[in-house]
Amino acid sequence: MTIYELSIISTTGFPYYNTIIKAVPEGVKLFLRFFDFSKNMPILQDQLDFDSKFDLTAGLISALFEFARNIDKKIEVLEFKSKKERQTSKKIDKRKNFQGDVLITAQTETFLLHKSVREKIKLIYYNFINSKTPLDSADNIHKSEENKIVDILTDSIARQIISKHKIDIKRLANDFLSDMKDYGLWGICIASFDLSPIITFGKKYSLENVYHILRHIGYIPEITPLEWIYRQSFFSEEPIQVCIIKSDIGATIENSLFEPFFYLLFADPQSYFGEFPAKLTSAFNKILG
Repeated sequence: MTIYELSIISTTGFPYYNTIIKAVPEGVKLFLRFFDFSKNMPILQDQLDFDSKFDLTAGLISALFEFARNIDKKIEVLEFKSKKERQTSKKIDKRKNFQGDVLITAQTETFLLHKSVREKIKLIYYNFINSKTPLDSADNIHKSEENKIVDILTDSIARQIISKHKIDIKRLANDFLSDMKDYGLWGICIASFDLSPIITFGKKYSLENVYHILRHIGYIPEITPLEWIYRQSFFSEEPIQVCIIKSDIGATIENSLFEPFFYLLFADPQSYFGEFPAKLTSAFNKILG
C-alpha cells in the first residue's frame, strides 16, 4: 500500500477525520498531498502589500517547522501553484460546487500518479464528505463509510480481480519471463490506477524491491491507454530500465470511477523489447478483463 494516512479537516483547522492506513516506512521520503474542496473565496493576498505578504510567509514557515519537529517528520520541500494555475485547474472540474470548506490531505509515496490519487480523493469527497458539511457540526463517518474509504485508498477491488486470476496470470508472467530472459527481462509487476504495486513476478525483485525501484524513477508523465514509456531507475546500485504500460482494463469503483491497471517491466538497461509490451498487455488483458 502506498497511501499511508488520510486526514479531513476544515480550512479553518477543525480536525474532522483521520485514519492511518499503514505505518510509514522508516527513512523514506514521502509526499503530503493537499486536495482543496473549499468554496471559491476572494484571495486575500491580492489586497496585501509586499511586507504583509512576507509576514504571512514567515508565519507559515515557522508554524510548519514547529509542526514538523513536534511530529518528527522533517519537511524538505513545499510545492506551490500560482493563482493563475489554481484558477485554471478549477475550470477543469465541472462539479466544483463545494458546500463547505474542506481540505483533504494524504500522506503517500512520492512516485504515485497525482492525477490518479486526486480522482480517488474526489470520489471519497463526493460520496462520503460533501453531504456532511459543515464539518464542525457533522455526524461522524460511520464504520461502513470508513471501510469503503479504506477500500478506495488501498485498491481493494483491483486486488480482488488479480487475486481471482492469480494462478493464470502468474503462469503467463513466468512464461514471458522465460521467453524474454535472453532479451534482458528481469521482472514483471502489476500496479493499480495510481501506480501502487500489487503483485510482482520473477525471482529477482520482491514487492518491497519494486517500491525501492519506483522511488528512484523520477517524473512519470500521463500515459495514454495501451501505450508505454521507458524510464531509468536502480536497485542495489544496479541500473534498471523500467517500462510502464497503461492498460485499458481494470476496476470500476462505486459505479463511477474506472481505474485501469499498469503493467511494469524491469529489464537490463541495454534491452530492447520492440512490440513485446503490446503482446504482454493483450495477454494480461484477456485474463484480467
